[in-house]
Amino acid sequence: MTETATSELDDSFHVFDTTLRDGAQREGINLTVADKLAIARHLDDFGVGFIEGGWPGANPRDTEFFARAREEIDFRHARLVAFGATRRAGANAAEDPQVKALLDSGASVITLVAKSHDRHVELALRTTLDENLEMVRDTVSYLKSQDRRVFVDCEHFFDGYRANPEYAKAVVRTASEAGADVVILCDTNGGMLPAQVQAVVSTVLADTGARLGIHAQDDTGCAVANTLAAVDAGATHVQCTANGYGERVGNANLFPVVAALELKYGKKVLPEGRLREMTRISHAIAEVVNLTPSTHQPYVGVSAFAHKAGLHASAIKVDPDLYQHIDPEQVGNTMRMLVSDMAGRASVELKGKELGIDLGGDRELVGRVVERVKERELKGYTYEAADASFELLLRTEVQGGTPLRYFEVESWRAIVEDRPDGTHANEATVKLWAKGERIVATAEGNGPVNALDRALRVALEKIYPQLAKLDLVDYKVRILEGVHGTQSTTRVLISTTDGAGEWSTVGVADNVIAASWQALEDAYTYGLLRAGVEPAEGSGGRLVE
Repeated sequence: MTETATSELDDSFHVFDTTLRDGAQREGINLTVADKLAIARHLDDFGVGFIEGGWPGANPRDTEFFARAREEIDFRHARLVAFGATRRAGANAAEDPQVKALLDSGASVITLVAKSHDRHVELALRTTLDENLEMVRDTVSYLKSQDRRVFVDCEHFFDGYRANPEYAKAVVRTASEAGADVVILCDTNGGMLPAQVQAVVSTVLADTGARLGIHAQDDTGCAVANTLAAVDAGATHVQCTANGYGERVGNANLFPVVAALELKYGKKVLPEGRLREMTRISHAIAEVVNLTPSTHQPYVGVSAFAHKAGLHASAIKVDPDLYQHIDPEQVGNTMRMLVSDMAGRASVELKGKELGIDLGGDRELVGRVVERVKERELKGYTYEAADASFELLLRTEVQGGTPLRYFEVESWRAIVEDRPDGTHANEATVKLWAKGERIVATAEGNGPVNALDRALRVALEKIYPQLAKLDLVDYKVRILEGVHGTQSTTRVLISTTDGAGEWSTVGVADNVIAASWQALEDAYTYGLLRAGVEPAEGSGGRLVE
């Protein structure tokens, strides 16, 4: 493991990531050592200054992580940080086994958690306030003598400051005087608000002279704001987690904090060019922890620069800055136009441009598309979540109402057989024409929709081998408003991938099988379009340059 901080950044401001420790405490996250190594590589690639890897000696997984990181990761930008506690009461730091485990981790930077709330000292540590200060002083001094850089997390600092401000400041002062590089004020319970944080940080900075950092939990929904308020007050070290992962409702989200520092404050906190990787890094880490990326996350969510209202679209057509606070490309994201029954002409024109379809300023054509969208959404279709189905609709209208066709369906059916032993058999048959050939295909599946999907694939792969790459990755059903009694309209959304990209299609009908078939038919049609396959002669599939 090579630990060389990037030469592009000085030491005057720290971006410190604690996804691998604090972020891993989120409910639903259970990281393996391989997961932690993968996330560490992503964070280093992003360019954070420090990556807190965990608590070596506290559990075998974190101990293994540090051992493997030394051998397997060549850090280009970040320094790996080991987390631990001050020595035990009445002991000596040089002889404390937990302190020794921190040194044995090989990390050049160590974060110590220290009690700064007087009641926690007396009730949790069961020691005196003076002894707690000595624990801080002894541990920091010893680690500094071992040539380690030391950060001190003052746990429950803001609550402790409210209860006993002089003692809370004494802990900060003691850590700083013992040699701590940074003393971090932790809003452990997450109950603070920005104005409160700014006032406390300003006072502590003035009264102690210590270099201060901030660690904010998000229990009031203010973790990012609290972090930036601390920076406003003079903090020069921010602790965050990727995508805001963390215990309870989470921590300050690394990505909006970094984006705000770079784009709003003008601070250079990442190596050159790394901010444009932010969306990719966010989504990659979400994949590793096996959580769906938040679509509405600031800066990096797929909806962060999505526009639906016709009024917005009209303004964006003139100047995107009128309804966007930054250029999405600055953070590696893209602007998206959502087409719905709220769409106007500008929305359709911009969406067509986004899809590479030139509408040529044809007002009649654009008006026809708008009316078609509104008519179909009234029936239950949704195109803001089904871009592929919208593109097929748009191409149909461009070609004068002739739909793009690679095959003509003669009929399909799905059978569900209930057996006496409680099991079920699902079988589907599809009859269609493709390239002048009539094909009949039958397949079984684990449900009627899966059986239909398999039958359609069996039929079409003989003619279009490109479909072998397609894989259905998501299937959603929504029951819309009822009509009479149990009658209702069903909407199905299907997501499909060819390994290079993903698209969504929609189907609406009075039963789930028929709606699913519509979405499947669109999914395969769009997949062939993406593959560059020429559609059947006379269909509306000719690409518009």
